[in-house]
Amino acid sequence: MSLIMKELLQIGESALSKAGCMDPRIDAELLMMFLLKINKQQLFIRYPDLIDDKTCEEYFKLIDVRAGGMPVQYITGEQEFMGITFKVNKDVLIPRQDTETLVEEAIRVINELTEQKKAPRGGWQVLDLCCGSGAIGISLCKLVKGVKVTAADISGKALAVARENALNAGVSGKMKFEEGDLFNPLKKRFGRARFHMILSNPPYIRSGFIPGLQREIVDHEPLIALDGGEDGLEFYRRITAEAPAFLRPEGMLFLEIGYDQGEAVCDLARAAGRFEEITIIKDLAGHDRVVRCKLKAPEKKSRRP
Repeated sequence: MSLIMKELLQIGESALSKAGCMDPRIDAELLMMFLLKINKQQLFIRYPDLIDDKTCEEYFKLIDVRAGGMPVQYITGEQEFMGITFKVNKDVLIPRQDTETLVEEAIRVINELTEQKKAPRGGWQVLDLCCGSGAIGISLCKLVKGVKVTAADISGKALAVARENALNAGVSGKMKFEEGDLFNPLKKRFGRARFHMILSNPPYIRSGFIPGLQREIVDHEPLIALDGGEDGLEFYRRITAEAPAFLRPEGMLFLEIGYDQGEAVCDLARAAGRFEEITIIKDLAGHDRVVRCKLKAPEKKSRRP
């Protein structure tokens, strides 16, 4: 049975609403745009159009998949982040708007230091730790001149997605990829501190909280990218302890955090004894979202009289 586009979207929205989807209207529209390969403006223009039986059938199949709990990004295979379209699949965490705060803060600092004529002569060397889809590092390479990124992740499958995203974004020549647990793959290759900045969105959800998350997350997104241990701080302990060895003097560490983890992560940075200017950055909703800190400059040795 053929239907008018607007009616078809309303049926899709209603089905997703009954299934408990958080944004049924948005999801219904995204699935239609994906199916017809059109943008939002074109979707609105086609509201009065009669949609043929085959297309209606294909659309309802997509709606059924989404109603079953599959995230819409895994259905369409893509997610926008920092104005860039990234490929996503079950091997990577879906990039979220919250993480844009991390990238925006790094860009702000780079621009500020550049204006102060403190930019490194050879460009910015950045480490994207626990890179997943590569959204953080690729966005920096794409949006900021003079940035080169090493992207590291424990998952080879995630790195394959990141490599493809770097190629699609036209920045693969500015990136290197390392597979292994946190800093481990870098210890063998790099014998000295080399990064001006380390950015990371590590797993930070408490293990006991994961079963209570939305079904889209629990059933479909990779657990390895979510589980931060019993208290959610397991990776922050390791990163704050090990990062100083991989930062250049006065290099900076940027960590995405959960909304209630700001003070705890700041305490870990202080306990490491190597950081200063430890600051919490809030996201657009006013929640703690990023901890930023700077490696202390090496103490100058006093000359003997």
